Amino acid sequence: MKFNPKYLPIVIGATFALGTVLGSLMNAPADDQLLAKNYSKTKLNKLIDFINNEYVDSINTDSIVNLTVDNILSKLDPHSVYIPPSEQAEVAESMKGDFVGIGINFYMYKDSVAIIRPIENGPSAKAGLKSGDRILFAGKTKLFGRKLPSDSLFSQLKGLQGSEIELTVFRKSEQKKLKFKVRRDIIPIKSVDASVLLGNNTGYIKINRFAETTYNEFKTGLARLKQNGIQSLVIDLRDNGGGYMEEAVAIADEFLKDKQLIVFTKNKNGATEKTYATKAGSFETGKVYVLINENSASASEILAGAIQDNDRGIIVGRRSFGKGLVQREMDFNDGSAVRLTVARYYTPTGRSIQKPYKKGNEEYFKESESRIKSGELYAKDSIKVADSLKFKTPKGKIVYGGGGIVPDVFVPMEAEHGNENVAYLLQTGIVGHFVFEELDKNRKAFAGLHFNEFLAEMKTSDVYFKKFKNYVAITGLDLKLDKTKALVNRYITAEFARQLFGEVYYYNVVLKEDAMIKSILSPKKQS
Repeated sequence: MKFNPKYLPIVIGATFALGTVLGSLMNAPADDQLLAKNYSKTKLNKLIDFINNEYVDSINTDSIVNLTVDNILSKLDPHSVYIPPSEQAEVAESMKGDFVGIGINFYMYKDSVAIIRPIENGPSAKAGLKSGDRILFAGKTKLFGRKLPSDSLFSQLKGLQGSEIELTVFRKSEQKKLKFKVRRDIIPIKSVDASVLLGNNTGYIKINRFAETTYNEFKTGLARLKQNGIQSLVIDLRDNGGGYMEEAVAIADEFLKDKQLIVFTKNKNGATEKTYATKAGSFETGKVYVLINENSASASEILAGAIQDNDRGIIVGRRSFGKGLVQREMDFNDGSAVRLTVARYYTPTGRSIQKPYKKGNEEYFKESESRIKSGELYAKDSIKVADSLKFKTPKGKIVYGGGGIVPDVFVPMEAEHGNENVAYLLQTGIVGHFVFEELDKNRKAFAGLHFNEFLAEMKTSDVYFKKFKNYVAITGLDLKLDKTKALVNRYITAEFARQLFGEVYYYNVVLKEDAMIKSILSPKKQS
């Protein structure tokens, strides 16, 4: 995410708003508090004027204001943050759930914009662009042979809905330059990656974040799975860092009965706001499983906590991140924003799952490292819980507050102890880039191949595993991949399936041997 604004009135406006935030944090008698607020605002404004008018060197006062805001917010809590204007636009777009563009997945391969895959039924796919095409020109703007940042590329390819752009591409498989006219359209940014059947009566829905469209996407996926007669549903919230609380609450309502408590919040004045389920739930009786891991946070924890505390389903995986603070976004005039913590949320039994942050932001975000050192990612007994934060569900199950949701069924990380970095590496874009480059060498070798034929070929060869080892080594990463060979091969195969056949095929491969899924489908193996 990348960013920047330029004019003094905007700076002063932002500083004024900053003074308001400062003032609201003070807790003095009414008259003194008002004087203190005004003094703080005046002091900051005067300082900016002094620097602009008198300082010996030319200084970008925008950057000073940004530093001031960042420093103030860093003294509050880890989740109160400043979002610069350019970054704010990108965040807003992601959370809105769509944008206007040409509909491709791409990355800069060597010196060219390489299309990994056109989005199905998107503008580029309809115009005839294919995987492996290099975009040389967008209109008359040259895109190859230049070190263009991603935001520059996006600005060239985005535009108004219905507007047309001529793309000049090089199609390697035909050794030809081709021109395509592409009409820009609304491109969804999916927050629900997949809704698939795991067996005859078990559905699976993967949610990557909670955006404006998440509940509607979820409802569509659930309705489709219900048509297939599912009796159980797996909701995968692994690596889901949260988003809009309201979307998580709406999804929880689908599983809970009328008037069951979903979540409640408390603000600085102790005012409590409770949110209950309604009569509208569409899956109130089937079995529910929620998958979480150490990167499941915030809205993910609200959903998991509502399911666990109401004895509605089984939480599977590893202890979640531990974020129980509620933020409200407040906008400045220059397009930037501050995301300020305004309340804490509590699960239905009354527990806060916020982990401590008294030691500062750096220690707070490094807490995940302590989980590796303690062995918590591999043994449930290593999870530290406090008896003073013990709560009971209506059916008498013991649950704990104080730092994340502890799962009912613990499933260790699939990598061996000491190889955590391999597991995390496989979740990054490196596998996708490797697979693209391998396909790019000879796409014709995969043409006409059926999915089952592809799987059979991948199972009988170690070629791509060896190539991936070399690929990783060239990047300078010293990782022992041999100890996690089966896991690495699964993700390589899944990524080939995605780029050759589509998103659903990725999940068909990657979930088949997934340890958490197996713990659900083969209950005797639960630990």
